[in-house]
Amino acid sequence: MGIRFRKNRFMLGLAMPMILFVLVFSYVPMFGAIVAFKRYKFNEGILGSEWIGMTNFKFLFQTPDLWRIVRNTLGYNALFIALDLVFSVLVALLLFELTSRKWLKLYQTVMFFPYFLSWVVVAYMVYAFLNPRSGMLNQLFEWFGWPSINWYTEPGPWTAIFPIANLWKQIGFSAIIYYAGLVGIDQSYFEAARIDGAGRWRIMTKISLPFLYPVISILTILAVGHIFEADFGLFYQLPMNSPVLLPTTDVIDTFIYRTLTQMGNIGVSAAVGLVKSVVGLAMVVAVNLLVRRMNPDNALF
Repeated sequence: MGIRFRKNRFMLGLAMPMILFVLVFSYVPMFGAIVAFKRYKFNEGILGSEWIGMTNFKFLFQTPDLWRIVRNTLGYNALFIALDLVFSVLVALLLFELTSRKWLKLYQTVMFFPYFLSWVVVAYMVYAFLNPRSGMLNQLFEWFGWPSINWYTEPGPWTAIFPIANLWKQIGFSAIIYYAGLVGIDQSYFEAARIDGAGRWRIMTKISLPFLYPVISILTILAVGHIFEADFGLFYQLPMNSPVLLPTTDVIDTFIYRTLTQMGNIGVSAAVGLVKSVVGLAMVVAVNLLVRRMNPDNALF
């Protein structure tokens, strides 16, 4: 053990900052999970607050909004994962087929740029399209003679707006990861395929895509671990926190925010967060077991 440590001490030194970061910001805060079992009061602190057991969890499971927030959270996230997987892999494969480095860098930059935008900025960009009076979409509808839509009072259209906005913002980041996986493939496979007369489609489906399966499996497993979480910025900022839209825009994270701001109940908010973490862990383990049965080499652990 000591010999192995001395041999790898340089690599361990490089990893130490990230190990400390994860320890301080991921493991130490787990102590705060006990707030979910307490009637937390600021003046008494975490340890001094009254222990109330599962009361905060009962509030969560008895709320009339439970079905709505769970349905929306799981439904949207499942759709996000599927769309991101399909389109990101497709874009990565198309980028990999480009031979011009100039155009490749241009496309990567254009696609990656939205990832760095705040949802606040994206919300106002979307508002420019959906403004009931002067929005670009309603003006286009009027030009075709169609009736205009008040997007911020109609819950229905948001089931399509959210996936489109999320895909536009995230696809660049995911595509870059898959593209990096493609770049790592040994070029001798492609050369041998071309010598045998294989076309681009054949190479893409028989070489490029199969080599991406391990990356696809790992990223999908990690994404499923967050299926019970929702991007607060997306679901709060884009619909401008309109209460009329709650039937299709209310998710677990917006419910936590309302519970905290309207009731000031930190315990309930912590209970919801703990449930999210437990469900996420269970989903990761379950999906990883499924992948392991199908192909052990593609499993995360």
